Amino acid sequence: MRLLLDTHAFLWWLAGDQGLSPAARKVITDKGNDVLVSAASAWEIATKHRLGKLPGVAAIVDDLETVIAEQSFAELPISIRHGRVGGSLPGPQRDPFDRMLIAQALVDNLVLVSNERGFDAYGVARVW
Repeated sequence: MRLLLDTHAFLWWLAGDQGLSPAARKVITDKGNDVLVSAASAWEIATKHRLGKLPGVAAIVDDLETVIAEQSFAELPISIRHGRVGGSLPGPQRDPFDRMLIAQALVDNLVLVSNERGFDAYGVARVW
């Protein structure tokens, strides 16, 4: 299975946070799965850290590439197609980071690891 971590799932994984569901933890630790972290999550983390909304990520924000690699996760860049699909999605989802994750999951046939039930309305596969 190819997984795309929502930003909160990625941060909770790194922190060992109990907010990460048992099902999410299970699929992330399954060596048969590929785990991806989107460039949109890096953008979101850096933005929210800069704005003071994520002060606890200071240790990782400057070297996210290394942190992702150390977890044996892979980076997922944002393509033109991702941008077009994300920008064209219908519905009430206003968060641009979430829209991009939804688009990437749809375009690349990925399973989103997220607690966001609203993602289900877009037809993406989701584990939580």
